[in-house]
Amino acid sequence: MRARLCLLTMLLIMGGHAAASSLETLLMPGKVTNAHAKIESECTDCHDRSNRISQNALCMSCHKDIAANLNNHSGYHGHLANLSTLQCHACHTEHQGRNADIVKLIPDQFDHSQTDFSLQGAHTTLPCSSCHAAGKKFSEAPATCVSCHRRDEPHQGQLGNDCGACHNNITWLNAKFDHSKTTFPLTNKHAEVPCAACHMQNHYKGTPAQCDACHAPDDVHRGTRSGGCGQCHSTISWTTAKFNHAKETGFALLGAHAQTDCINCHTSGRMQDPIPKDCNGCHRVQDAHAGRMGGDCGKCHDSTAWKPAMFDHARDAGFAVTGPHAKLQCDTCHTANVATQKLGSDCSSCHRAQDVHLGKLGNRCEHCHVESGWRNDIHFDHDLSSFPLVGLHVAVPCEQCHLTQQFKDVKQDCYSCHQAQDRHKGGLGKQCASCHTTNGWEIWEFNHDKSTAFPLSGAHSKLQCNACHKRPAGEVKLSTECGACHVRDDVHFGQYGQQCQRCHTSVSFKQVRMQ
Repeated sequence: MRARLCLLTMLLIMGGHAAASSLETLLMPGKVTNAHAKIESECTDCHDRSNRISQNALCMSCHKDIAANLNNHSGYHGHLANLSTLQCHACHTEHQGRNADIVKLIPDQFDHSQTDFSLQGAHTTLPCSSCHAAGKKFSEAPATCVSCHRRDEPHQGQLGNDCGACHNNITWLNAKFDHSKTTFPLTNKHAEVPCAACHMQNHYKGTPAQCDACHAPDDVHRGTRSGGCGQCHSTISWTTAKFNHAKETGFALLGAHAQTDCINCHTSGRMQDPIPKDCNGCHRVQDAHAGRMGGDCGKCHDSTAWKPAMFDHARDAGFAVTGPHAKLQCDTCHTANVATQKLGSDCSSCHRAQDVHLGKLGNRCEHCHVESGWRNDIHFDHDLSSFPLVGLHVAVPCEQCHLTQQFKDVKQDCYSCHQAQDRHKGGLGKQCASCHTTNGWEIWEFNHDKSTAFPLSGAHSKLQCNACHKRPAGEVKLSTECGACHVRDDVHFGQYGQQCQRCHTSVSFKQVRMQ
């Protein structure tokens, strides 16, 4: 003890403040942690010998991020109770060695509700490493949905980053988006349709709201009603039409008439064209009696069916009339005198005249059609053909491409159908797919720098395509020499050749390189 006092006296006499600092270093209870090793020799950086209460302020002078949390009541430290009385050293004890753990964080016992991001729902079962990356501070973990779940987001950012507006933290699948708050509320059958049926390829803005934009393939009127589907149909069902045929036309649809397709009577496709209202006026061609029974069909038949007669087709003709055949008029098949006409039992023998494909697809109608109706459950798979339907082609009605309904006579190159939509007027050739996709003409990508031997720089990058590509269709390739386009700009009149770039730049002819 006496020796220590002597040593202290000598140090005070010899070195003053410096001696006191060295003495404190010699007398400290142990090494500080690696994080504080650089300031170990300056005890006053962390300790105030005259006022122990001010030690917190010394800590905050270095740990400014913690100080900000305390002032803003944010982060873990900002949520601690009794902040005014807490001392840093109460939790973070120093002088226990270089490798000592002064944080003393136990992840499994950490109360995340004490932070700015309380764990709820599915977050409570996640391991810490799911959000807290190795080597980074825990406080640096992102707190927004999209920061962690960008890969899980199927909308590709088109609906913004506020995932919580529709989803909760229990599961992504329980979305609460209210379509009724948009300009297109979902009612009846629309409410059962999956989002992707209308919003293809995750496109939400600009989705059409007109009936025929989606239901053109279902339009049995083939556009003759000017797209006003809602005038007769509702979202409950296409077949639940509210058109009053008796009131609007003076001809009440009774019996079989109420079940027939409009096109069966309105053969021209134009509903406003006048048609006869008497039986013989419509069914003369179907008269199996060839007029021998007169024109008053109602004497034997009514509007329910042509066959209230005693004739049993299966028994008497050897051909069971089932399905839609049972609803057909006799003269649909028997176009001539029934006593002399012999009919086959295959589809083609009767329906050859109705073959809109003109035999181009063969005689095996059942490969695509079913007995319930020519237009019912057509099971042709276009994806198995040489031209699979992708992108916007999926929503295009058959008649838009197959104008003659022979189907096989349609060309498969883009230009054959889309020549009228070619803004380049053939100046860039006919290989539209080089730049465009089937998702829309406006969705295109062409990199002039990578796809050609002439990168666009300077003033070239601001030009429209047709500024250079002025030649006729098919001649896309142009000379890359300056003089090929700028012969009129050549103030030297060709005396220095066509390699203008030796002196000039692509920014402006007025910029001259000084050799």
